[in-house]
Amino acid sequence: MSLIYLLNVTTNRANFEKKVIDISAKLGINPNWLMAVMYIESCLNHKAVNFQKGDDLDPAQRCKYRATGLIQFMPNTAKRLGVTTSDLLLMSNVDQLGYVYQYLKPYTGKMKRFVDVYFAVFFPAAMGKPADYVMKTQKLSAAVIAKQNSGYDLDKNQEITVQEVETVILSRINSAYHHIIL
Repeated sequence: MSLIYLLNVTTNRANFEKKVIDISAKLGINPNWLMAVMYIESCLNHKAVNFQKGDDLDPAQRCKYRATGLIQFMPNTAKRLGVTTSDLLLMSNVDQLGYVYQYLKPYTGKMKRFVDVYFAVFFPAAMGKPADYVMKTQKLSAAVIAKQNSGYDLDKNQEITVQEVETVILSRINSAYHHIIL
């Protein structure tokens, strides 16, 4: 099987492909779904860092806010997995896939579509929800989530729905691959 976006993997390509196929089988998902999510999050660059919030802080403080790696692990997420974002940055792409698997494992059986894999990474509460589901939590209002992720609030109503996220992420995937992931 040839994976989508595999040419974006610049090191350890054969081992990376094998491990993506292996962990996807364990998760019960299409390996191209995982490839597409990692492409959206990091362009398959395991060294990718996104400071998201905190860009106005001095460099010593920024590390508290940086998302890192293939699926853009946040520091608290990395900590729950027993590593730091600094540790992840030092890993090879193949080694980092072990943490991708560890992160996604609790969602095994719940990832029925490509968008569910994306939501497992971005907003797990939205997995399996209808198109009009509005993202919010008991601690974060829909408006706060929309402000922090304004690129997904397509109608600018200070709410992000499942449909809006799906529209945006599909626009980030080459349309030639849509039939493979949908």
